[in-house]
Amino acid sequence: MRLVESGGGLVQPGGSLRLSCTASGFTLDAYAIGWFRQAPGKEREGVSCVSASAHSSFYVDSVKGRFTISRDNAKNTVYLQMNSLKPEDTAVYYCAVLHTPCAPLTLAPFDGDFSKNWYDYWGQGTQVTVSP
Repeated sequence: MRLVESGGGLVQPGGSLRLSCTASGFTLDAYAIGWFRQAPGKEREGVSCVSASAHSSFYVDSVKGRFTISRDNAKNTVYLQMNSLKPEDTAVYYCAVLHTPCAPLTLAPFDGDFSKNWYDYWGQGTQVTVSP
């Protein structure tokens, strides 16, 4: 049982990418899913999450209006559409199953601990590089 991220790459500032998070060995439809990223030398941060029903989603302030999270349960996949990319979006992007509701606190836990059991089945990550 694992998640597999794909869709990363090298893009110029202002460009777009769509990341995919696909489940292997289980179905995603019962779970809220989160996207996270980690830039070199920086702590991991939450980017966006979507509820199991897809009725609610949240974004970190730095990506609001530029990124859109969606899910296609028939394809067992959650997407992160990233538009108007900036160099500061450069990072390895990860997805994870959430064992806690999708909420702003899920993206920015008070203790900053993304290893706790709120988050599960982390994928291997996909590299996004935004550079001229």
